[in-house]
Amino acid sequence: MRVLFGVLLLALLSACATSTGGGGTGEKDQVAAATQAWIDAMGSHDPERVVGLYAPEAVLWGTTSPALRDNPATVRDYFNFLRTAPPYYKGVLGEQRIRVYGDLAINTGTYTFIGPARDAAGKPISRPARFSFVYRNRDGRWLIVDHHSSAVPLPPK
Repeated sequence: MRVLFGVLLLALLSACATSTGGGGTGEKDQVAAATQAWIDAMGSHDPERVVGLYAPEAVLWGTTSPALRDNPATVRDYFNFLRTAPPYYKGVLGEQRIRVYGDLAINTGTYTFIGPARDAAGKPISRPARFSFVYRNRDGRWLIVDHHSSAVPLPPK
């Protein structure tokens, strides 16, 4: 009886250790890849490539947007600046915290955009920001359904 109890306990503990608990590593890797695809699309300077990563009903609260964007046309309008962005304009991902809940996933983290503005010496300005992406898996593809971004505040003096 003790051996049977021990085997059952071991099996239960093994099952708990391998449980996805909010998304398996494979799903988290897919969400990380979807976020990297967004960064890469931004670096391509192609608004259509960026907009293609958003679901049609997506909501965007952009870092520099004075208005909430809640349809493909207004999301596209927000990213139209990419057409004239200088070649050095790009984003770099920082830390990320990915959680997966079935067909929904949330990625919270930071990114830094270099440019398009330059400082007095002509060096591109880096703009650190924090983000929250909410993704929905549609037919095996993680699409952005909600995106909020805000500038990282300056540290207190």
